[in-house]
Amino acid sequence: MHQHHLFLLRHALTEWATAGRTDPPLTAVGERQAHAAGRTYALMSDDSPALVLSSPRRATLRTAELAGLAVSGTSDDLVEWDYGNFEGLTAAEISEREPGWSVWSHPVPGGEAAEHVERRADALLDRVRDALPERPVALVVHGDFGRVLVARWLGLPATAGGCFGLDPASLTMLGSRGELSQLLHLNVPPS
Repeated sequence: MHQHHLFLLRHALTEWATAGRTDPPLTAVGERQAHAAGRTYALMSDDSPALVLSSPRRATLRTAELAGLAVSGTSDDLVEWDYGNFEGLTAAEISEREPGWSVWSHPVPGGEAAEHVERRADALLDRVRDALPERPVALVVHGDFGRVLVARWLGLPATAGGCFGLDPASLTMLGSRGELSQLLHLNVPPS
């Protein structure tokens, strides 16, 4: 039986660095990126997705809308990694407080453990695999959680997600050949 591809669309550029904003809107550049991401998707797939799931956050929903993807539903399993005490801080601000800290290698004070993020990713991937025999599936994701999805698709631990880049409005295409999961395209920029 033919397996279709799983597409991950990372939300476009946001005003995330604005103090205290955990659900920021897209910037003007982000809106243009999201439109371009729709064109990139059209170049990568002949079929419209059987299922489009999005995080319920404003950046992912708006990215899907501007990319021309009709969201089938939202899932709390697609929300970004809960950064706990570091939520809303820039990488530079976190580094000042905790030199060398990384979500990929250190505990997240007041936030979500890597094991929990991994379980969320696995549950989501189990859910979408059922739709892949019909047509492609698209997930509209946040950066770090999208990286975890790539890692888990490949059978790697969630913490291996730090090895993958996912830029704003980029597309990643995952597939399989028999029982072998494949990373077909990673971090394809919007065109």
